Amino acid sequence: MDEIVKQAMAKWPNVPHCYGWLALDARGQWRMRDERAQHLNLPGDKLQHAALIGFIARNYGNDERGCWYFQNGPQRVYLNLEATPYIVRTDPALGWRLHTGEALGPLDEALMTEHGELILRSGAVLAQLDDRDGADVLARLEWPDHAADDEALLAWLEQPGEPAGAGPVLRDRGQLLPVQRVQRAALASRFGFVPRPAP
Repeated sequence: MDEIVKQAMAKWPNVPHCYGWLALDARGQWRMRDERAQHLNLPGDKLQHAALIGFIARNYGNDERGCWYFQNGPQRVYLNLEATPYIVRTDPALGWRLHTGEALGPLDEALMTEHGELILRSGAVLAQLDDRDGADVLARLEWPDHAADDEALLAWLEQPGEPAGAGPVLRDRGQLLPVQRVQRAALASRFGFVPRPAP
C-alpha cells in the first residue's frame, strides 16, 4: 500500500466506503461504473490512465468478509468482480502474470469451469485465465494417453460426475498438476470471495 494512502487513512479514519463504482472484468481491466452503468447493469468504461491503473493495483486488497477493494486515500472503493479476485495471463518472462503486474507463485490448484474457464490458485491468490491466452495454455494440458485438443476437453467437461484421474493435467514449470472440474457458481463460496460487495 502506498505511504500517502496510509497517511490519508490515519488522518480521515471514518470516510464512508463506496460500492458499485469500480469493477474488475474477466480480462483484468479496471472499469469505472457511473450511475448510468450501475442502473443499467453495464460493465462500465475501461480505465486507460497508466498512473491511475498502477495506483489501483498497488492499493488493491480484501477485507475480512472476502470483499475486494481499492484503498483510495481514506476511502475503500469496493469492486464488483466479473470473475475472480485476480486475472492471470501468460508471460514469457514470468510464466504467469497477474493483472496487477505481479508474478503468480507456484501453483497449488488448477480448476476448470463448465464453460472452459481455467482457474489457478497459488496460496491465497485465486486467478482466472484471461480468455485471450486460452490457446497458449491448451498446449500445456495433456492426458496420459492423448493430447488435450478442443474435442477432448469438451468431452471431459460434458461428462457427468468426475471419475478419479479422468481429467487432464497442466504442465507448468516442471510439475504436472491435475485439473479439477468446478461449477462457476461455486467458486465464490468455495474460495471465500464476494463478487458484488454491498454495505
